[in-house]
Amino acid sequence: MNIQVVLFSLLAVVAIATGILLVTRRNPVSAAVSLIMHFFALAGLYLTLQAQFIAAVQILVYAGAIMVLVVFVIMLLNLGKEDALQEKFNPRTALAIAMSAALIMQMLLAFLSAPTGFNEIAPSAEKIGSPAEIGNVLFSGYIFPFEAISLLLLAAVLGSIILAKRNIED
Repeated sequence: MNIQVVLFSLLAVVAIATGILLVTRRNPVSAAVSLIMHFFALAGLYLTLQAQFIAAVQILVYAGAIMVLVVFVIMLLNLGKEDALQEKFNPRTALAIAMSAALIMQMLLAFLSAPTGFNEIAPSAEKIGSPAEIGNVLFSGYIFPFEAISLLLLAAVLGSIILAKRNIED
């Protein structure tokens, strides 16, 4: 085994563990810290796949900007009544347990099945994942979805400003 496979496996285990920690923590702050660790593990996985640009974007956008928003939302929540947050056993819990068991079975089948032989990275992977190539594809073939998303984000920002001003003025 080479070092890339070992690092990928180690980071995959860290990503799975932090994902499990994220959904099992009752304290929102510890869940947010688990999410940050998960984002860094994903960035490491991208690095092992020779996608340096995507890893940098993962750290800057998700571990940086998105987590700042998550922490602000946690600070704005009224977490004084923790008894109200506790949930009894219901059909959703049973469905979640069944779906988790199905996911574990699928992962076991994937790990224990015969290898397919497709474990090499394509030689053109470095060219395809470069910022210049991503920009060319984004601004040529996907210009309409790019602009539609920018308008959607602008509408969300304006809506949040209007809602925030309404609460201040009341």
